[in-house]
Parts: sequence; structure tokens; C-alpha cells
Amino acid sequence: MNHIPRTKDLHLPTADAPAFSTTEFRQALGQFATGITVVTARSDGGALVGLTVNSFNAVSLDPPLVLWSLGLRSASMDVLRSCTHYAINVLGAEHQALAKQFATKDIDRFAGVDWYSGTYDLPLIKGAVASFTCYNRSRYAEGDHVIFVGEVERCSHREGAAPLVYHASQFFTGGLR
Repeated sequence: MNHIPRTKDLHLPTADAPAFSTTEFRQALGQFATGITVVTARSDGGALVGLTVNSFNAVSLDPPLVLWSLGLRSASMDVLRSCTHYAINVLGAEHQALAKQFATKDIDRFAGVDWYSGTYDLPLIKGAVASFTCYNRSRYAEGDHVIFVGEVERCSHREGAAPLVYHASQFFTGGLR
């Protein structure tokens, strides 16, 4: 396999300053429709951690790798940086309220949530469209986020389930078929 040099090793010129505002960038990014996930883990002390994430993506089939990102200022950062495993729960059309709940700050995000303990005692959301149990393989700080790469050890899915989709700051729950 050929070695791919890291960008910093290529000695390329740096990017020009952005020709747009943060608001314009956020609005342009919002035009890309994404699925919605809830990433869950446990702290060293056993406390449940969970947050809504829409930056989930496949990386590799062999080995099975996925990625997602988290803002550096997230209250969950310390737990997710240090945990050995986490779960990614892909939400279905019926989970819009869950997506909002796990995105809300300063509440018990697991209150009233129907979940069960999976491998490594990770919280898995009952009825999720898909779930991935991941080894916390690597983390890369880039800009104001950390990119997490997880090596998938277990996965499952619900055949024919309609996804929860996010586009232009709105949820969409209609079937895509």
C-alpha cells in the first residue's frame, strides 16, 4: 500500500482567508442533508453521556471505520476523548424529540429515554435505525472541533426504517423510498 503523506508534510501554501462570514458558512453547510445520530458513552465513574451529532460518516470498510466530530468546548469532550468505546445510534423518523433532547444543555438527556445496556455497558437507544459500537481508535484536533475515528466492533440495523434527516436547520421525517 502506498504511503499518503500528511498535509503538513507536503509544505503546501496555506489557504486564503475566508471570503464569507461564519453565518454564511453555517447556512451553506446546512444545504447538505444529513442523518441524525446520538453518540453515547459512559464516564469512568459510570455516568451516562449522550449528545446529538450530525457529522457521522463512513471512512473504511476494511477495517470498518466511521467518523464524527465534536466541538472543543463540548461538556462531553473529556469523557469522549478518554473513553475506550462509544456507541453511535442512528435516529429514525420517530426520534425527532430525542434529537432535540440530546442537543439540549444542562438537562438529564437520558430522562424518559428507552435504552438498554449494550456491549461495554454502553447505552443503546431502543428502536434506533442502526447502532454502532466503536473502539475509540483515534482523535484529531482540527479547527474548533475534534474528529473522532471509531473502529466498529458491532453493528445492527432495522430493515426498512425511515431515517430522521436534517437539512437547512429543519428535521424531515418522510420516507425516502
